[in-house]
Amino acid sequence: MNDQAGDIPASRIRIASTGEIAAALDSAGLRLNRAVIVLVGGAGTMGEREFETVARVLRDEVVPVAERRDAVVIDGGTDSGVMQLIGRERSASGRRFPLIGVAAESTVLVPGAGTPSPDAVRLEPNHTLFLLVPGTQWGDEAPWMMDVAGVVAGRRSSVTVLMNGGQIAYTDVAVSLRSGRPVVVLAGSGRTADAIAEARAGNGGDNRAVEIAASPLMTVADVGKAGMTAAAIEAALDGG
Repeated sequence: MNDQAGDIPASRIRIASTGEIAAALDSAGLRLNRAVIVLVGGAGTMGEREFETVARVLRDEVVPVAERRDAVVIDGGTDSGVMQLIGRERSASGRRFPLIGVAAESTVLVPGAGTPSPDAVRLEPNHTLFLLVPGTQWGDEAPWMMDVAGVVAGRRSSVTVLMNGGQIAYTDVAVSLRSGRPVVVLAGSGRTADAIAEARAGNGGDNRAVEIAASPLMTVADVGKAGMTAAAIEAALDGG
């Protein structure tokens, strides 16, 4: 599969160890050593207003940066929330950046796969590649996403962007920070992102939010200020 493909059904590759990531990406024809944007956050429980806000920020700020930077975008790959929105926006806008979904195998519905968990969901159909990794519950994919991002980026910069999010988003962000990857948290996108932004502003809150907010790798961007999200992502990719 060519990494610019958009109208060809996405490849699904199962990997069992981190040592298989590079070979899997190579077999999919993905060019490495390029900027990476990891998207984490809200899935199936975003409110209507939050959904619209995230859709707008993806369309107006995140997607243009990905295209301009020739970046690879990595997310959880399911047909819900942020992942659904980025897939649909990539397709609707005709953008060509690779979109990789990394999903724990038992949490998604895959033809010919083993018995999924009761709350398994569909993969988002506009992604260009899926990496199916070991795991039986939501959140098992978090360290794999960050490992994949590291392999794709190589010597180039990468950034994690948190939009909205529930309990698993705390794990996603914590894993990103432990791997040394900067995180841009979108204030105004709801739930976990707002909790972390509030903690950064000194308003306390969940201990996990306070701990994340204290990291020098964490930046807050206000979705209500046009261009702020794009600028924060660009700065992270520039190493600033």
